[in-house]
Amino acid sequence: MAGLQPAPSPGVAVKKPVRRCAEVCLELLCVESVRLFHDKQSGPAAAAALEAVGFRVGQQLAERYTRDKPRLGDTLEIIKFVCKDFWQALFKKQVDNLKTNHRGVYVLQDNGFRWLQRLSAPAPGSDPAREEAARQVALSYLHLPCGVVRGALCHLGVSCTVEADPKQLPSCTFTVRILA
Repeated sequence: MAGLQPAPSPGVAVKKPVRRCAEVCLELLCVESVRLFHDKQSGPAAAAALEAVGFRVGQQLAERYTRDKPRLGDTLEIIKFVCKDFWQALFKKQVDNLKTNHRGVYVLQDNGFRWLQRLSAPAPGSDPAREEAARQVALSYLHLPCGVVRGALCHLGVSCTVEADPKQLPSCTFTVRILA
């Protein structure tokens, strides 16, 4: 009876198995969410709906990830938390580059954005129409993560807008503009 395990000894703490979802499940959920929203709605309505879902998810994730941490201070500290800890938990890596103009604009550069890695990029120097079509497809997949980032920042007290720009797949630049 290989499937049976002995009963734990009295006084010994039993370690519960950690429940995790495979990364591929999250990637497929993202892909299907985009497809579903674009099938049911078109254009800006689909983008707004995806961002709204991402916003709510970002709020919940930020609440979960900051539950046991001391309150974050200023805006720069919050942005650094998102670039390091939040990004690591969500995308399994930190942001590659963070820039700011010290006037409320932050640029987060991810050179291998996880949710764009399965998209095929056109060859450099190929037909400009094909490059633009690939960029538009990538943009449709970026509304959800933009909402997640905006939701997390909003939960942490930073009112902002978040825009994404996929310059060369799978690289992506997120621009966070703080609202006054």
